[in-house]
Amino acid sequence: MKITDVKVWLVQGIKYNWTLLKIYTDEGYTGVGEATNWPGSPIVFEAAKHVGQRIIGLDPMKTDFIWTKLYRDLNWIGPYGASLCAISGIDMALLDLKAKVLGIPCYELLGGAYRKDILLYANYWFTGGGHNAKDYTEQALKVKEAGFTGLKFDPFAHTNYFYGEDLASNLTLTAEQQDLAFDVSKAVRDAVGPEFDIMIETHAMLNYRVAVKMAERLAKLDITWYEEPAGPESSQTLRAMRERIPSDVAICVGERHYTRFGIRSLLEKHVCDVIMPDITRCGGPSEMKRMATMAEAYNVLIAPHNPNGPLSTLASSHVCAAIPNFFRQEFMFNDVPWRDTVIDHPIAEMVYDGHLHLSNRPGLGVDLVEEEMEKHPGIITNAPDNFYI
Repeated sequence: MKITDVKVWLVQGIKYNWTLLKIYTDEGYTGVGEATNWPGSPIVFEAAKHVGQRIIGLDPMKTDFIWTKLYRDLNWIGPYGASLCAISGIDMALLDLKAKVLGIPCYELLGGAYRKDILLYANYWFTGGGHNAKDYTEQALKVKEAGFTGLKFDPFAHTNYFYGEDLASNLTLTAEQQDLAFDVSKAVRDAVGPEFDIMIETHAMLNYRVAVKMAERLAKLDITWYEEPAGPESSQTLRAMRERIPSDVAICVGERHYTRFGIRSLLEKHVCDVIMPDITRCGGPSEMKRMATMAEAYNVLIAPHNPNGPLSTLASSHVCAAIPNFFRQEFMFNDVPWRDTVIDHPIAEMVYDGHLHLSNRPGLGVDLVEEEMEKHPGIITNAPDNFYI
C-alpha cells in the first residue's frame, strides 16, 4: 500500500482556525488528522500541505518510521512550531488509517484501553457577560448542570495574547486587579461546591512576583492546578517557582512543550504535578503516548490540552484511554455549531455525564465530511474580535 495524496483544509473554529487533513492510498484506505495551532494558522496550513507532499509514495502502515523520518528531515528548520504541527496531524491520520485497515479503534494500536469513558473538564464556558463574580457564577453553574465535575478559566482577564485587558507590559496586576481575580475565582468555587475540580489558567502572563502571590491566595480555594505560572523557555524558572508556590498547589504545564525531548527537563527537575501536551502540536498521538510513558516514570499525570477541533478531541481521548496516568481531558464547552457536521459521527452523541464515551468504531471512529468543511473556510483576514488567525 502506498500514500497517493494528502488534502488539507483550513476550517473556522470558535476562537481560531482548525487545520484538518486526510491521507489517501492506492488501496482506497484513508485516514484523517488535525494539525491545529494559532496564531499563524495560515503558516500551519501551508506546512501541513508541504509535509503531506513529503510522504507521497510511502507505506502508511510504517507509522513510527514516517514520524521519525519527518522529524529528522524537518529538524533543520526547528524541531517545534509549524513543522511539528504538520507532523502531528500526519501522525494522527496515519494511526487512524492503520487502525481502519486492521478494523480496530486507535486505542488498540496504542496498547489497549484502560478505560473508554474519558473524564473531561470544561473550558471556554465563560463566553457571556463581563469580568465579574456574578457573570462567572451564572456560567459556572451551567457547566455543573451539564454534568461536568471540573472546569478551567483565567481569572486575570487575559483576553488578548499580547497583554490582556488588565495587564501592563511588565505582566503585573494592581492590588485592585488581584482582588478581582481572587473574587471571581472564589465566586466560581462557591457556585460549584467543594467537590468540583477548579483549574486556574495564567497563560504565563504574570510576572514572577504576581504569579507567586496569586498562587498563595488561590491556594485557599483548593484549586486543582495552577497552569503555566511561567512560560516554556526555562525549566529552571519553573523549578524556582515550584519552590516558592505553596506545596498544596499543583502546577500544570506542557501545552507549549513539545515531544518527549521537550519535556525531559521538566520531569527531571520535578517542576510539575500534571503535564498537558497538545496532540495537534506535540507530535501527534504516537508522541503523546511516548510522553505519557515518560511522565509515568516520574509519577506525573497527563491532562491533554485540547481547545481545538473535533479530531483533536477524539485523538486525545484515544490516547487517554490507553495510558495509566490519565487525569482529565480539556473540552470546549461552547463551540461552533458545525463542529459536529464536519465529521460523520457527532461528538455531541459521545459527550454526556462529564465524559467522552469512545465507540468501538475503527480508527478515530469518524471521517471528515468535505462538503461541510468547505462551507466554513478558515478566516485569514478581517477577523472578528477575540479570533486568532
